[in-house]
Amino acid sequence: MTELVTLPRWLFLLMAFLAAWAVLVLMLAPGMRWFLRRRINRMIERLNSRLSIELPSFKLTRRQALIDRLFHDPRIQAAVAEHAQSTQEPIAAVWARVHRYVREIVPSFNAYIYFRVGYTVSRAIARLLYRVRIGFADEPALRAIAPRSTLVFVINHRSNMDYILVSFLAAERVTLSYAVGEWARVWGLQQLIRAMGAFFVRRNSGDPLYRVVLARYVQMATEGGVTQAMFPEGGLTLDGRLRAPRFGLLAYMLKEFDEREGEGRRDLVFLPVGLNYDRVLEDRTQLRKLHPELPRRGRTQAITTLLSFCATQLRRAVRGDWHRFGYACVNFGTPVSMRAWCRDNRLRFGDLSEDERKREVARVADHLMEAIGQVVPVLPVSLVASIFLEDPARRWSELELKAAMHLRMAQLQARGAHQYIPRQDEDYAFGVGLRMLVLRHLVLEQDGQFGIAPDALEVIAYYANAIAHLAPAPPPG
Repeated sequence: MTELVTLPRWLFLLMAFLAAWAVLVLMLAPGMRWFLRRRINRMIERLNSRLSIELPSFKLTRRQALIDRLFHDPRIQAAVAEHAQSTQEPIAAVWARVHRYVREIVPSFNAYIYFRVGYTVSRAIARLLYRVRIGFADEPALRAIAPRSTLVFVINHRSNMDYILVSFLAAERVTLSYAVGEWARVWGLQQLIRAMGAFFVRRNSGDPLYRVVLARYVQMATEGGVTQAMFPEGGLTLDGRLRAPRFGLLAYMLKEFDEREGEGRRDLVFLPVGLNYDRVLEDRTQLRKLHPELPRRGRTQAITTLLSFCATQLRRAVRGDWHRFGYACVNFGTPVSMRAWCRDNRLRFGDLSEDERKREVARVADHLMEAIGQVVPVLPVSLVASIFLEDPARRWSELELKAAMHLRMAQLQARGAHQYIPRQDEDYAFGVGLRMLVLRHLVLEQDGQFGIAPDALEVIAYYANAIAHLAPAPPPG
């Protein structure tokens, strides 16, 4: 009994590893989970006391529970059975595909990551690149939103910075859930995006089963009170103008909307959000898409362009002549209550036929796009660009430009446009806009005269188009 037992080194190391693993799993991991859960719960309590709209229980539900709930939804089950019967596809294969769709769509919101990581990073990036401002907000109307309403931010889409900018500026009031395209489905990034509460969307899926799964998730989140953000245009603007709305997510939300009050029913409230930038990082990339005859840039070329841009900005920062990319401004318009909309128009979406519902959804979408357009901020670069675009061949003196800009600002003000004037100084705003265009070599100065650079007309038009829908109509004749 007292004899020594000799073990091979590899066996001893294996046993030591297994013992350490058992200690970690059985003792340390539960304690760490309890500690982290306790801190997260305390954070959620603080957030609920601070936010205008509390975090809904749907958003705090474990991801696996949401996956199971969506996967076993009666409408999805009925759609699977019907699809298998009509296509003769094996039912097991159909269920496997639906399960893949469900896991792909459902997010895994983490309040700690959203506020400690996402908010901090968003704020740092936004303030590093731009002078971020909230220009206008209809505060009385915002305060009048019923607390149990489901709020949906509807936003014009100018840049991929939109996600960061709006999330950062809205974080003091609500947490936002975005629909994100397939471009972000790369390892590491997609886990972070899911933890921020976003869900992935296949923009052009031809599978009707996928659309059923996506529709049911959107409807469940809407019924659960999840504050969402969507871009009705469906993609980034190509030429700077507002695009026609697409109806996908909006149609899913309205299809199951019940306008009646009581019994725990929520109102569905759309909040128009208009944003604008003095410089959009993707401007030339988007303009290039207007020319299908040009060769498409591959991923390698895109990465090379990005690295070259970053290197240029870094060199300028080292030399001390780097400037932020002007102003980025967000306006929050007057909320649109679907309960009030249905009452005023004597509608019940649940009673409409498919064709009637499509027409009514199109009316709502057009109304929302018009409301978004009315709150798009007028920024210095867009103002100055619109002056140059009036007569692209003309060369202007600084005094002529300034006089034309003051006239344009008065016209826009008369039309109710929301202008952001830095420091409340119109002359300073003019200087900011002109300097940005000159620094980018979009406008050239020669002998005190300013004119559009030979290859910059499209870019100038891109920034002028941001406020083209607000500009006064040309005189007749």
